[in-house]
Amino acid sequence: MFIDRARIFVKAGDGGDGMSSFRREKYVPNGGPSGGDGGRGADIILQADKNINTLVDFRYKRLFKAPAGENGQSAGKYGRGAEPMVIPVPLGTVVKEEETGKIFCDLTEDGQTFVIAKGGRGGRGNIHFQTSANRAPTFAEKGEPGEEFWLQLELKVLADVGLLGYPSVGKSSILRKVSAAQPEVAAYHFTTLTPVLGVVNLVDHRSFVMADIPGLIEGASEGVGLGHNFLRHIERTNILIHVLDVSGMEGRDPKADFAAINEELKKYSEKLSHKMQIIALNKIDLVEDEKQITAVREYFEHKGYEVFLINALSGEGLTELIERAYYWVENFVPDPESNEDVVVYEPKPEVEFVITRGDDAAFVITGKRIERLVAMTNMDDEQSLRRFQRIWRYMELDKKLKEKGCKEGDEVRIGDEVFTFQE
Repeated sequence: MFIDRARIFVKAGDGGDGMSSFRREKYVPNGGPSGGDGGRGADIILQADKNINTLVDFRYKRLFKAPAGENGQSAGKYGRGAEPMVIPVPLGTVVKEEETGKIFCDLTEDGQTFVIAKGGRGGRGNIHFQTSANRAPTFAEKGEPGEEFWLQLELKVLADVGLLGYPSVGKSSILRKVSAAQPEVAAYHFTTLTPVLGVVNLVDHRSFVMADIPGLIEGASEGVGLGHNFLRHIERTNILIHVLDVSGMEGRDPKADFAAINEELKKYSEKLSHKMQIIALNKIDLVEDEKQITAVREYFEHKGYEVFLINALSGEGLTELIERAYYWVENFVPDPESNEDVVVYEPKPEVEFVITRGDDAAFVITGKRIERLVAMTNMDDEQSLRRFQRIWRYMELDKKLKEKGCKEGDEVRIGDEVFTFQE
């Protein structure tokens, strides 16, 4: 089953909690703090794998939660960090954050990796909080929560050559003839509903990958027919073979078809309209008047296109077509001005905190720093709570809350914690 879109949730491992303990050794009176740090939570890593060609696995498993780091131990022992979780994805997978639409990565090479969610750092043990004023700190930090995201995975097939054209012009027949791929062939439109990849083997151990792109129709750039579902797959191909039905048996006009398809490519993406195209005039065996073939051929040659006459069923003309396609694959020169393969992830600017009103009229404080502080504070420990209150005052949260209209007794929510505001 070919699946080229998926929605998954990733949650990196939380850091292990720091330990609060004290030395208890014989002949060492008043032993100091000895709690070790927690281990780092597991990262979640996406890795491109050439042996996978669909996102179907994510249809059945959508939640990925990495293990947490071990808690710190007494005697200053650190907790063990968790091993990263590696998720294999097909080559050509584009990963976006669902909330913002920002592109995280574009995995196009076998073995390429990207850390999609970083594990939380381990909480510090109480050994770190000893000062001249507090020689016996009883508190330790809790582990930092790991990053979590809802992600959109989008697969764009990787092929050297793409077969382009209206439904039923013979694209699937060509792929069946020149490769081991077996796309369905039948006498009705939209036989091919998913892109089909095939390896075309030539003499002297030469080969390239060809993709049968499902038939496009007018309005595809607006989503008509199979529309956007498959226009994006053409973006990955370097060379296009535009297959046209020269017989006119179904009332098709190859010139009009060519113009209509290219107009859809241009509407979808200006870059697609500039991709190199080779013209393959198919079904020449069904043409009774040879002058008809000559006129169509001369029309496209006059426009600067290379034209090949083929019969996809018998194989006539396919050897010359495939050899020429291989030549252009080998001599393909990327557009230096194109930044199609350059993906830049722009992280969201980190603000200290933002105060809003929730649906329940509570004041909600959001911000990576303050949320991390709350998550890593042990609210059940008095010393830990006092430290949190000092940082609260340092960040002037009381002042900012009052500016927003917060009054005595109002609820203030930070992450999963709910506080009652007091002067």
